[in-house]
Amino acid sequence: MSSATGKTRKPAATIEVTAADLPLHCPTPAMPAWSMHPRVFLDITRTGAILCPYCGTHYVFKGELPKGH
Repeated sequence: MSSATGKTRKPAATIEVTAADLPLHCPTPAMPAWSMHPRVFLDITRTGAILCPYCGTHYVFKGELPKGH
């Protein structure tokens, strides 16, 4: 990720998710209340990793995808 100044930003955090966490949305229930933003559903099943467009949290899928996804 690059900012307007040309500097590279690192993701806010990396969170590993499993099939039990699907459908994935950010913020997750475990995130602190002060960091809340509008809920956005993220399709992690296509690439195995995704960034939240609001906060930059990096989600990485671990394990086997459930059938039907």
